[in-house]
This record gives sequence, structure tokens and C-alpha cells, in this order.
Amino acid sequence: MSWTEIVIEVARNQAEALSDALMEAGALSVSVEDADEGTDAEQPLFGEPGMEPTESAWERSRVVALTDVDSDHAAIVSAAALACGLPAPAFELRPVGEQDWVRLTQSQFTPMQIGKNIWVVPSWHDTPDPGALILELDPGLAFGTGSHPTTRLCMEWLETHITENPAHPITSVLDYGCGSGILAMVAKKLGVPKVIGVDIDPQAIESASFNSIRNQCEIAYALPDEFAKNSAQFDIVVANILSGPLQEMSGMLCGRIAKGGSLILSGILATQAHEVIAAYAPFITLSVWRQQEDWVALSGKLN
Repeated sequence: MSWTEIVIEVARNQAEALSDALMEAGALSVSVEDADEGTDAEQPLFGEPGMEPTESAWERSRVVALTDVDSDHAAIVSAAALACGLPAPAFELRPVGEQDWVRLTQSQFTPMQIGKNIWVVPSWHDTPDPGALILELDPGLAFGTGSHPTTRLCMEWLETHITENPAHPITSVLDYGCGSGILAMVAKKLGVPKVIGVDIDPQAIESASFNSIRNQCEIAYALPDEFAKNSAQFDIVVANILSGPLQEMSGMLCGRIAKGGSLILSGILATQAHEVIAAYAPFITLSVWRQQEDWVALSGKLN
């Protein structure tokens, strides 16, 4: 089966309304792209669960509507424009040939090596090194597949520090903002007996639980209200969220660190590091452990 895309360039304040109207007029799906993508005027939008951009549009937005190849495309555009009070815009049509979308999607995700001995492997790939720490993890709805620098930084820190002193093994880890559960699973596979993951998103808890079962990791997951009933402290607390929420949670997170335990934070741009360090200064001394691209990981030990 073949399809046709309707491509319309509009201003930022028209993109959302036109997208909705195109769906109502018969489009199968609609996406919004940066019309300046690939140029000096390109504007990246960043977001994570709970902190998504309020508007997924750009100063010059490209609205792309997928339709059946035999649709009346001019009628769809006219009806959509009328519905949102716009003059009928110019548009172009792009053919979309039949493809094996499953194979196309899977081809974009290959095994990734992180740190010295960690591999994140999609379920449709063979394990590249059976002796490595293997995480079978498919792209999904919850944030965290190891591709983002903040996730990689936390994974590398855990790999380095959990096994650094065999005479004093790490016995507990808290992954706050667990997303897919990837950091919790790294800790468990590195031999930590007690690992707990917490997230504000019930869908993330469901995804993390599924991933942990698949990877044969016994990990407890909870929503924040449920977790708050538990006063446990941990040898390591890791939180890969964003700068703003991390600053707001400084007292709570530090209260979860056992005496002599460590805190590792990421989701922080290098330009935000001083703000986060200052927010945690009353509780713990943090410093930049490592930087990847524009992102840093901060860490410190509670005396």
C-alpha cells in the first residue's frame, strides 16, 4: 500500500490548530517539523517525561499530513484551513512508497557499548559479547535507552563505582526518576542486592517492571507517594532528571543517602552545574564527575 504526504509550511501559532484540523479532515497522521532543519536557523526542542516543551512547533513549522494515495488532497487542505480560520495555504505532495516499517525502525537501533563492559541490546539483535553486562532493552515509551549522554554518564559512573571497593560492597541503590529502569538494572546486574526505582509516571513504572523481568532483575518500583512511606536510606542515590526538579528535590534526595553513601546526578547542562551544586551545598558537596557533549554528571559523598 502507498500513501501521499501533504506538506504545508505555516507560522508557529498556526501549526497546532492546522494539525488538528487536518486530522479531522481525513489525514491518517500528522507531524510537525522545523522548516529550517539542517540550516543555521534550526531550533532544537528538548524534553523529557514530565518536562516536555509546551509547544512542539517552530517559528517556521512544516506540517506533514499522511493520507491515502487516492485522497482528495486539495479538499483535505481546504477543509482544514476553513476549520481553523486560515486562508487555504499552498501545499506540496510527496509520495510515500510501501515499506517494511518494522524492519526500517529496527534498523535504526543497534547494540550500544557503554563504559567498559555494558551493552544495551535490542531484542532483535544477537548479543555481541556474552561475557559483558547485557541489557536487553527496546525503544519504548519510557525515557532511557542509553543513547542520551545523561543516561550514559550515570551508567558509566555506576559501573566505575559499584565495584571499585570489593572489601566494602554496595548493598543498596535508589534510582529516582527511573524511566525505563535502565540505571536500576545496571546496578542490579553489577551485583547490588537491594535496588529500588521511583518515577512519577505510572507508564514508566510499568515499562521499568517489564524490562526488569525480561532482564531477570529483581527490582522494586514505586510511585513517589508510595515510596515516601518507606524511610530507607541507600549506599547510592542516582537521579537522572533535569536541573529544575533536581534542585527542588535536593533535601529529599540527600535524606535518602546513607552515611558515607554517594549521590550521582545528571540531566544537567554544563551551564547549569553551578546552580545545582549550590542547591545541594547545605547537604553534600558535589563536583563535576564527567562531561559528555553539553551535559554533565555531578557526584559527591555524604560524610
